[in-house]
Amino acid sequence: MKFNLPIAKIPIFLFFAINTKIVAMPQNYKNLIVLSSPSGGGKTTVSRHLRSLYSNLEFSISATTRAKRPNETYGVDYYYLTREEFEAKIKADELAEYEEIFGNYYGTLKSEIDKKLEAGYLLLFDIDVKGAFALKKSYPSNTLLIFLSPINEEVLEKRLRGRSTETEEQIQVRLARAKMEIEQRNAFDYVIINDTLEQTFKEIEEIAAKHLEK
Repeated sequence: MKFNLPIAKIPIFLFFAINTKIVAMPQNYKNLIVLSSPSGGGKTTVSRHLRSLYSNLEFSISATTRAKRPNETYGVDYYYLTREEFEAKIKADELAEYEEIFGNYYGTLKSEIDKKLEAGYLLLFDIDVKGAFALKKSYPSNTLLIFLSPINEEVLEKRLRGRSTETEEQIQVRLARAKMEIEQRNAFDYVIINDTLEQTFKEIEEIAAKHLEK
């Protein structure tokens, strides 16, 4: 099930500069793709599938103040910053989007986005609803917003409990946040109801064919 939301009329071609050269892009083409969903909504699986289809689609690496886990690598999983470093970047307007989630900052560096766009890559973002809206505000012509929604809150709660990675308190916090995120899903360009993986893959492929291919 897919909802196409009305998009304002814009000129047939969007123009932007890359290394001082002017390139004309079809109006449907997007190179910043946001895949957002509540925790347990399935975005990791869908992201992997999408990346397997496009060799030039890279996963955007976020900056965070969260402590690095033993199996993680700086510059591969996250850019790990101190709280002071992160807040300095906020003041310097160096972040396209950021938010404090569960006691830690998460955000996307503008320098990383600009570097990838100049090199001709597509970027895939796994960020929350507020981050998605902030990114689109920073890069309105480039950004495509896709929301993966569970069928209902009961299914989402079952998925969260099935992971066995959160305490009861953490599950309740995530469920409360999920309700807020789901209420804002219709502000996205597309909403996919993540019922069966086969149907979800089919719909994400259709969206990608429309917007990721020149």
